[in-house]
This record gives sequence, structure tokens and C-alpha cells, in this order.
Amino acid sequence: MELRHLGHTGLRVSRIGLGTLTWGRDTDEHDAAEQLRAFWDAGGTLVDTADVYADGGAEYLLGQLLEDLVPRRDLVIATKAGSVPDPDRRFDGSRGHLLDALDASLERLGTDYVDLWQVHAFDPGTPLEETLQALDIAVSSGRARYVGVSNFCGWQLAKAATWQLASPGAQTRLASTQMEYSLLQRGVEREVLPAALDLGVGLLPSSPLGRGVLTGKYRHTTPADSRGASEHLAPFVAPYLDAEASRIVEAVTTAADGLATTALQVALAWVRDRPGVAAPIVGARNAQQLRAALSVEALTLPHEICQALDDVSAPVHRYPDQDWSTL
Repeated sequence: MELRHLGHTGLRVSRIGLGTLTWGRDTDEHDAAEQLRAFWDAGGTLVDTADVYADGGAEYLLGQLLEDLVPRRDLVIATKAGSVPDPDRRFDGSRGHLLDALDASLERLGTDYVDLWQVHAFDPGTPLEETLQALDIAVSSGRARYVGVSNFCGWQLAKAATWQLASPGAQTRLASTQMEYSLLQRGVEREVLPAALDLGVGLLPSSPLGRGVLTGKYRHTTPADSRGASEHLAPFVAPYLDAEASRIVEAVTTAADGLATTALQVALAWVRDRPGVAAPIVGARNAQQLRAALSVEALTLPHEICQALDDVSAPVHRYPDQDWSTL
């Protein structure tokens, strides 16, 4: 699999990443092992997890599979910290919480370091410089090689990256930002992606298949074994089952038919090759699904197809993003 640099860093990652959101909950050890082996066999390196996935179960499961199944040195392990199960405070970006969470993640993963450590979300209750100082400490102590953020809007990303550039004491720079991005969710193109491109921050799209909807599996019904039928994930899929999404899915399906490929491959190739994208993070229920996604490596969409998909899925961005000078 082709490797790409993560932002303006020396870290190279496979241009498709493996997500572990369901590991330790809906995905058991056997299925996780098959996925990881299939991913590694295909040349994949980037494995993304978080300390809150299955309440730490995803990290623990990944740690159990390291070395026995795949050598640690062959993987780029990315995890996240900052989300907390507190009804009064969803995110905690304080230095104490983040560093404690990192230590706990390393213990579950069974490793001395993570390649990429990400702040899971912006915490308005903590000064941003305190959160960024925790990232510095993680890198300077050797517990993280690179750092990034997740679910930061445009001004939050720009503020964080600019603070690092301007602060004499800052020892590291943001390598990445992880955000939902697909043909069904192009909101990052408004401010996040332009900021990331300008600042040299690589984009890691999550849910690149529109939470599974872009595969076309929900065109006529909800499969019993799908995320849409899962007690935990049905609310996650539901927002993309409206008429607008259906129109886009039909366009993707038409493109796939014309290219003699699948809707999954078309949708994934589109987001993989967008400017600024380092690696979409793909989650799968089993190894067979994952292999279907990894087969996108052989596909590059013709320009005409990309343009048609751009047009049919184009978000409405008006003032002040474009054409404001003519108003």
C-alpha cells in the first residue's frame, strides 16, 4: 500500500488506516485478529484507536495482538485521550487528565510509546495552552512520537497550531487532525481543511464511507447485521438515511456501475485522494469487509467521475467563504 507523509512531518502512514471503534464490544478477539492480519498483509500501517473505545477494551485488544500477530515496529499506532464519561463534562483537556490517560493507554496497549497521540476533542473548560503543554510533555518524555487533534473546528485548529508556532517553549507541532469527512459530510471543507492545508496539518478522515451508508447497503432496507441495526450504533447511522443522502448514494452507485467496481470503492477513493488527506480511517465488521475496502488501492477515479461526485454532493458555502466580493 502506498505510504504518505502525515502533514509536514517525517512520519509516513499507509494511505488507508484501520479503525477500531467496535473492537472489544461488537468485534471480538478472533475478528479483530483477522482484521489486523489482513490489514498488515495488504501493507497497512496506521491503526487508530482511543481510550474510550469499549471503555479501554479496544486498546487492550490491540495490545494483546501486538508482537504475537504483527510486529509492533511495523505499525503506526494512534490513540486519543480527552473524552470522559461524565454527564456534566464530556471532555477533559487538562494536563493532569491527559497525561494520566496516556499512561493508562500505554499500559493497555503494552507498549512504551504511541506513534500518534491525539486530543479527542476541544475542551472549553481548560485553557488551550495547558492542553498543548500536555502534548509537549508527552513527546519530550518519549511516550508519544507525534501529536494531533480530533474534532477541532477551524478556529480551534488554527489557534492550537498558531500557538505552537508562536510559543518559544513549544517543543512539538500538530501532525494531524482527525475529522469526519465523506461525500455525505463535507463540512470540513468550510474552514478545517483550508486551515490544515495552510498549516501543514494532515487530515485523517473518520467515517469516510458516511457511517456505512455510502456502500449502498441501506438503499432498500436495513440489514440485520449492519451498524444501522445495532443497538449501540443505530443512532450513529440514522442522520445519513435521509433523502439528500439517498440522492448522493444513487450517484455513487451509478459511478460504480460505470467503472465496474463497487460503491464502497468509489466513495473511499474519492475521499482518499482529496487535497490534504493523509489517510481515511476505515472500520469494518469483519476481515471480509476490510479486504473489500483495502482493494481500493488499485482504483483511481477518473477526473470526470470526481467532478460529478463533487457536484452532486457539494455543500452550500456562501458568505464569507466564497463569492462574497460580488455581493
